[in-house]
Amino acid sequence: MAPKVLVVLTSYGAIEDADNKPTGWFLPELAHPFEILAGKGVEIVTASPKGGVAPVDPNSVQGYKDDPSSSAFFEQQKSLWEKTVPIKTFLGHADEYAALFYPGGHGPMFDLVGDDDSIALITEFVAASKPVAAVCHGPIVFTDVILPGGHHMLMGKEVTGLSNDEERAIGMDKHMPFLLEDRLKEAGGDYKAAEPFKPLVVIDDHGRLITGQNPQSSKAVGEALALAIGL
Repeated sequence: MAPKVLVVLTSYGAIEDADNKPTGWFLPELAHPFEILAGKGVEIVTASPKGGVAPVDPNSVQGYKDDPSSSAFFEQQKSLWEKTVPIKTFLGHADEYAALFYPGGHGPMFDLVGDDDSIALITEFVAASKPVAAVCHGPIVFTDVILPGGHHMLMGKEVTGLSNDEERAIGMDKHMPFLLEDRLKEAGGDYKAAEPFKPLVVIDDHGRLITGQNPQSSKAVGEALALAIGL
């Protein structure tokens, strides 16, 4: 039986204080890992807070239209994000999946941070010693996870995600409820960063915590996740 990876996408599609600027999940941050994982026989199952259509950021579709991996994924795999299942459906089923993965985009900064179902899901995967991974803004999902015993899952762990410098460079810092780098540090993470928009993947917790800094890190996150599940 093919291993399954559960991917959680955002349901948040517009930033209200930015004149309802469209947002969502960022295309290459799922497309590139999908290419790696599906190429190794992994089945991808998708969830989101609300279920149904998980909005893809149109700016990422336009920005990566000349990227063969992203454009092919966008044209051929629409069911993955148009037919997601509510996160709560997967609670109690961590044993059925090889790993858990959160792509980024600005959407998770609004709806996945602090989401009780997402926190419970991550806690179950960590308790089962299953790899958990996230890229770009995706690592925000780990910042409110308190494990049994009362310690934060990021405490003392090396972690990365979109840096403050990168958020400011794209002009979105003023529209965020907080900055990701700051939140990762506040949660006790040992934050690492490469130069802006250069790829970086950070692996900790005996290979079970995988984070990528930015969209440029997406392929390498997929490769690290495949390795973590023995492929």
